[in-house]
Amino acid sequence: MGLGELLLLAVGLSMDAFAVAICKGLAMRKIRWRDMLIVGAWFGVFQGIMPFTGYVLGIQFERFINAIAPWCAFVLLGLIGGNMIHESLGPDDEEETATLHFKEMLMLAVATSIDALAVGITFACVPIRLGLGSALANTGLSCLIIACTTCLISMAGVKVGNVFGVRYKKKAEIVGGVILILLGVKILLEGLGVL
Repeated sequence: MGLGELLLLAVGLSMDAFAVAICKGLAMRKIRWRDMLIVGAWFGVFQGIMPFTGYVLGIQFERFINAIAPWCAFVLLGLIGGNMIHESLGPDDEEETATLHFKEMLMLAVATSIDALAVGITFACVPIRLGLGSALANTGLSCLIIACTTCLISMAGVKVGNVFGVRYKKKAEIVGGVILILLGVKILLEGLGVL
């Protein structure tokens, strides 16, 4: 996986956080840079930590799943992307509040980054090539890129929600799901030697 694919992956993963950030922005009467930064930091940090945790767990089983690595990546990304699309087509679960309390933001950050844990497992199966020497360094940089991307997109989500409302929430989740599914297909086709 190269930088272009990683950036697409980062955008796809950030769509859940973007959708929640839109709801946060919608609930706020007036937004400040500080509020946008708080939301972005919560979601960005967890989107960075979770894939690294998944990678550490995944390398424990790497030798067992190396032969089926492209299929694992395809299935995991397909399930995550399909779930995002499914959730976007269903009814909204709950109303967001404008609060940025620790417990609420912690729960939201964990909930929106669980899929990144599974993606981290694919990092152990499908090597990331960013030009750094070791797989660990490449994975660490990848997680930092995912974190920064999610932070910026979540900050934008707060603003979008405040200005436009929830008009783009479901569309963002669908786009994120499609991106993850297409990345899974690409990884599978590369693993089978088709691409």
